Amino acid sequence: MKVGVFDSGIGGLTVVKSLLEHQLFEEIIYFGDTARVPYGSKDKSTIIRYGIEAVEFFKNFELDMIIVACNSVSAYALDEMNESASCPVIGVIEPGVLATANALKDKDSKVLILGTHATINSKAYEIGLNALGFNSLESKATPLFVPLVEEEILSGEILNATLKHYFANTEAPNAVILGCTHFPLLAPVLSTHFGMNTKLIHSGDAIVEYLENKFDFYKQYANPALKFFASENPESLRRTAKKWLDV
Repeated sequence: MKVGVFDSGIGGLTVVKSLLEHQLFEEIIYFGDTARVPYGSKDKSTIIRYGIEAVEFFKNFELDMIIVACNSVSAYALDEMNESASCPVIGVIEPGVLATANALKDKDSKVLILGTHATINSKAYEIGLNALGFNSLESKATPLFVPLVEEEILSGEILNATLKHYFANTEAPNAVILGCTHFPLLAPVLSTHFGMNTKLIHSGDAIVEYLENKFDFYKQYANPALKFFASENPESLRRTAKKWLDV
């Protein structure tokens, strides 16, 4: 099994980390559109165009599937990408919705959805959760988390002030959907802020659960081949991958 993983930048490496931990693929090819990050502030048509261009990039490889790690692309461009691709293109929204439903048995549970402006404005998570009977939902765009993670500010005064800015009037929910690939790196501080009773839904873990339920994986790959590509400064991406993935 050979998979391509697409993200608007480096955040999708958190999804790659989950794929590596579960040893699902023999080869993982990562493409980060670092020249045009972030996508979360861009309009729908632009995001769709970037998604289709990513499919064109992956046509240089013989892939069994493409995973779209970026929530904004998953929300807006999945249909168009599937039309352009010769293999299945799978986003993280549906897996995140299903993982949330599996984690919460009570349909009245309070769910907080975090993401970029594009992801939140799409209402993709709300639509999916509403269809499963969940109606106690709150969405909040938290774009400041992205540069904080990229600057490796994962604790301290600046991050605490940002948490206070976003969540001063937010009661602890039953679950928080980390609707951006950068956000899992803030999981420890978010767990501390909301309390251990709040479940955190991670796109990487959700996509693994989804794939294992949808496809038959007959073999595990302990040492998959990894290739990293970026539209700008690929060496920086590879350095980050080495640090985040310990490879």
